[in-house]
Amino acid sequence: MLQLLNSIAVNFLLLAEGDLGLIAIGAGIALLAGLGAGIGMGIATGKTTEAISRQPEMEGKLRTTLMIGLVFMEMIAIFGVFIAILLATRVIG
Repeated sequence: MLQLLNSIAVNFLLLAEGDLGLIAIGAGIALLAGLGAGIGMGIATGKTTEAISRQPEMEGKLRTTLMIGLVFMEMIAIFGVFIAILLATRVIG
């Protein structure tokens, strides 16, 4: 879902050849990717904490899997914010 939002924002960047309204909409959509990633990280962390409390012996494997997932979610969030900044600089500049 977040990759879809980022690709929509990139398409707005390509389609909006000077139309500031479309650029602003694209920047907003790109920021939604960051919001979604933050919500996803919170849910993943909560579920991992529940799993560790139920099976403490699996803590190492659960933590490793959680960290890999969080890295990918954070990468999508950073990419979304980067696209939003690129779009905002086109509006300002």
